[in-house]
Amino acid sequence: MRIMGLDYGDRNIGVAVSDAFGWTAQGTGVVQRRHNRGEFDEIAQLVKDHEVTEIVVGLPKNMNGSVGPRGEICIAFAEELQQKLNLPVHLWDERLTTVSAERTLLEADVSRKKRKLVVDKLAATFILQNYLDSKAKR
Repeated sequence: MRIMGLDYGDRNIGVAVSDAFGWTAQGTGVVQRRHNRGEFDEIAQLVKDHEVTEIVVGLPKNMNGSVGPRGEICIAFAEELQQKLNLPVHLWDERLTTVSAERTLLEADVSRKKRKLVVDKLAATFILQNYLDSKAKR
C-alpha cells in the first residue's frame, strides 16, 4: 500500500511516494505540466511503477481557510485524476508547504538554481508526510 503525494503547480507537479508501510514520504521527482494534458499519462505510469493505491493532492487554501481560484483548479485536477486513474484521491491542506520547502532548502544552503529544481518535489514530500502523520494519529 503506497500513497502518492502531488504538489500541483502552474508549471510542474511535485511527486512524492510513501514507503510500503505508509510511514514515510520520499520525493520521487517532478512532472512537467503540458498543454495536451500528457501529465496524466506520466502520473499513471508512476502510479503503476510504484504500486500506488491512493493519491493525496495538495489543496492551496487562503490563510483564512477559504478556497480561492488556485484551490478550485487543484480540486478540478484531483477530480479528473480520480476519474482517469480510478483511485481514491484526497485533498490535503497545503498552506505554507512551498514556503517550508524553500526555507528548508535555504537553511541547507542550496543554491537558487538547485532550489528551483527540487522545491516542488520537496513540497510534495511535505504534503504527503503531513497526510501520513495525520493518518497515524487516528
